[in-house]
Amino acid sequence: MSSWRSTCHFPQLKSARIGFFFLLLVGLGGCSSMYYDAMEKLGIEKREILVDRVGDARDAQSEAQETFRSSLERFQSVVNTPDTDLKAQYEKISEAYADSESVAEKVRERIEAVEDVSEALFDEWDDELDQYESESLRRSSEQKLTETRQQYSQLIDRMHKAEARMDPVLEAFEDQVLFLKHNLNAQAIGSLETELSQISQDVDALIENMAQSIAESEAFIERFQAGN
Repeated sequence: MSSWRSTCHFPQLKSARIGFFFLLLVGLGGCSSMYYDAMEKLGIEKREILVDRVGDARDAQSEAQETFRSSLERFQSVVNTPDTDLKAQYEKISEAYADSESVAEKVRERIEAVEDVSEALFDEWDDELDQYESESLRRSSEQKLTETRQQYSQLIDRMHKAEARMDPVLEAFEDQVLFLKHNLNAQAIGSLETELSQISQDVDALIENMAQSIAESEAFIERFQAGN
């Protein structure tokens, strides 16, 4: 089940309108269905929340690109300047790892939030097909639902592929931090350099996958808004 933080992420442009409902939902436990019901009463449909959350996931991935790139540069700078204070070098890469871990968690939460609202939206859409009296309108809506699901499936696959690319980079960063923590000497720093080539390749692959996911997010938002 998605966390409160992911399921109750509010559309930024309309946050002022829903402050009261935020407090209400906190008191009631903040489950997703209650949140979406409250938003609908304000005239904010699930499709609007989905677009908002896809945009947030896109922004989180863009931030992750910059953070991982910056973290790699900090790891490389430690190796390239072995004569500086060893403790300062350790603190530098430890901070870089912490920054990367934090932004990775943000990306995961944003993706979970997208999945949560998309599931609610598609379930509702599917259920409402049975309410049509007009067969032609029902078929048209069903076709639109199928197309949107396909587009969403492509989007979420891209997001998860980019998300998965973060893990090997984080693991490599953590290994370097742990190794230097227990081996604060110039020789240890020099030995880290042999690992940086593979880490650099992993970061490049991560950034490229993030770029593809960001592009897919933007295309989904454009298509979804145009069709709704």
